[in-house]
Amino acid sequence: MAVLSFGQAVKDALDLAMSIDDSVFIAGEGVGVSIHFDPNLPTHGLLEKYGPRRVKDTPVSEAAIAGLGVGASGLGLRPVVEIMFFPFITLASDMLVNHAAKLRYLSGGKSSFPLTVRLKAGMGFGAGCQHSHNLEAWMAHSPGLKVLFPSTPADAKGLLLSAIFDPNPVIVIEEMLLYWMKGEVPEGDHRVPLGKARVVAPGSDCTVVSYGGAVFTALEAAKTLSEEGISTEVIDLRSLVPLDKACLLDSVTRTGRLVVLHDATKFGGFGAEISAIVAEEAFDLLKAPIRRVAAPDIPVPVSPPQEGFYKPSPEAVAAAVRSTLEKG
Repeated sequence: MAVLSFGQAVKDALDLAMSIDDSVFIAGEGVGVSIHFDPNLPTHGLLEKYGPRRVKDTPVSEAAIAGLGVGASGLGLRPVVEIMFFPFITLASDMLVNHAAKLRYLSGGKSSFPLTVRLKAGMGFGAGCQHSHNLEAWMAHSPGLKVLFPSTPADAKGLLLSAIFDPNPVIVIEEMLLYWMKGEVPEGDHRVPLGKARVVAPGSDCTVVSYGGAVFTALEAAKTLSEEGISTEVIDLRSLVPLDKACLLDSVTRTGRLVVLHDATKFGGFGAEISAIVAEEAFDLLKAPIRRVAAPDIPVPVSPPQEGFYKPSPEAVAAAVRSTLEKG
């Protein structure tokens, strides 16, 4: 094990993948230039090690970056392209949704398109709504795209390595405020299987399901609730597509209650899909209505106090868990 920050773990995965396979290359806005002075940023030092042929700074055009990735993956390479902020995925969505996601299907499964798209996501740095809008539900609604959202340094490395060597296009969402969070990371070729959730904290009274940085909001709420004698099971999905339904349903079967948490807006969010799955497949086991905790349906504010109001809090999660116990 090595102790690495989340950003260093991403870099470790990129470095290892590039050393294993010469067809792996990185492209994106600023992936190689001097703005990456911080060693916790994921592509720090890779240009110096691998050169401009394999670490490519691109023009400021997300459509072009995605198009480069789709074309390169169709020619037998393994591109890892970076979209600097999550909302900019809208500019790349034609190439990803209408091409990358569908090309393997259109080939009858005879061709592979091993494209990895890294997205920077999250709020808390005052960048406003055009840089902080989480759209994972949009990506998950596009058949043919796999969608990952790690929360720990170990998963950041393991999921990214699995994504790079997957024959399908994979979206890997990295929450920027996690880049400096440290944790133990397995050394060497550590891969986390796609579609496998993780029980972060076992519990018996209520299941809280989340992903990305919101997992730590759930854990903070679980700590508060434990002081009240309430046992909360926290599940980190890690992978939205494919989704580990078995882990989700097994937990709800044992607790009989479900709270779904994410930092994206509530209406049409991924939490609605989680809720629908449990309602369809485990309704008779529920002891109380399912609760969703999410951001309000407004653009992300730019001011720090308003950002603090916008992001779902541990107190909101704890209140949702208590309400399921009151009704069940």
